[in-house]
Amino acid sequence: MKDLTVILEDRPGTGADMGEALGKAGINIEGACALVVEGKGIVHILVEDAAAARRALEEAGIEVGDEREVLVLEMENRPGEGGEVMRRIANAGVNIDLSYTATNNRAVYGVDDLDKARTVV
Repeated sequence: MKDLTVILEDRPGTGADMGEALGKAGINIEGACALVVEGKGIVHILVEDAAAARRALEEAGIEVGDEREVLVLEMENRPGEGGEVMRRIANAGVNIDLSYTATNNRAVYGVDDLDKARTVV
């Protein structure tokens, strides 16, 4: 799984444009988070085929920034589960710089040392 950073104009419909472009290409968004920073919509999407997603978005005139591998974990739906996972990652000296939820009770973490994080979760 890969996380793509998509940059959208901050106006109505750009999120729909993104979703439609991916849908037409047969690409499912497995997880996402979005916020507006300095007048731009910054959207992180979790996809299986990053190359195909990038191609579909760019063909639709949508800017794609960073692409990175992320830690995707199945999580129990119970209080404290996320904190316990993040504590194990932190105790290993790994920094989390991105976190969001995905389909099927999964959590997505962008970390500065993916291999090390994988050993502790």
